[in-house]
Amino acid sequence: MPDTPAVTARGPIARPAPLRQAVYDALTELIINGSLKPGQHLVEAELAEELGVSRQPIREALQRLHTAGWVDLRPSQGAFVHSPTTEECSQLLSVRALLETRSARDAARHATPLDVARLWELQRAGVTALAAGDARAIVEANADLHGHITLLSRNAVLAELIPQVDRRVRWYYMPIAKPRGQDAWNEHALIIEAIADGDPDLAEELMRRHTRNTTDFYCEQIAAVTGSAGVPVDLP
Repeated sequence: MPDTPAVTARGPIARPAPLRQAVYDALTELIINGSLKPGQHLVEAELAEELGVSRQPIREALQRLHTAGWVDLRPSQGAFVHSPTTEECSQLLSVRALLETRSARDAARHATPLDVARLWELQRAGVTALAAGDARAIVEANADLHGHITLLSRNAVLAELIPQVDRRVRWYYMPIAKPRGQDAWNEHALIIEAIADGDPDLAEELMRRHTRNTTDFYCEQIAAVTGSAGVPVDLP
């Protein structure tokens, strides 16, 4: 009798996300991509109708979003999309800068010509999105480019840490994607050239300048539209 083939365990069978998780993810993405804007009042009935669900998972999702810092719950008023402050921006983007400067340095040490070619493809996608004035496409292209640089670093720890801040970085970047765009993509090109040349020091320094410029630009924009009460309002 032939031996019975051994069954190799491959982990739990994937299941569809629970409704509450799907609703949470959907609302988070609507906030990130700007469909739900900072300061906007979130009405449970309207959100339930838009997403085709009952109000209960909406209510649960809003509680989770409040805990995660995406939504503010105000007594007797309801839920509102959180308006990021300059301090929050500075803290998050400074952490991102530390991670990404190391990514750029390591990418310059490890990238192959094929890797660099892929970076230029992502660069062209971003420039095309910028020319079309498509803020969402610019943000996605920006995330793709930075994500690929992280991948090229061959650093598993960085690859694990950076996605933890990526969603909020995309949220912060959305309102400045177009006004910051031309300078940002010019800076990207210089970073790619340094990676292509295998120059870790220059790649690291250029990424440091790039992330600092983005942080400064965002904080200046927030400060410019802060009302007299000190509450940030929606960016143009």
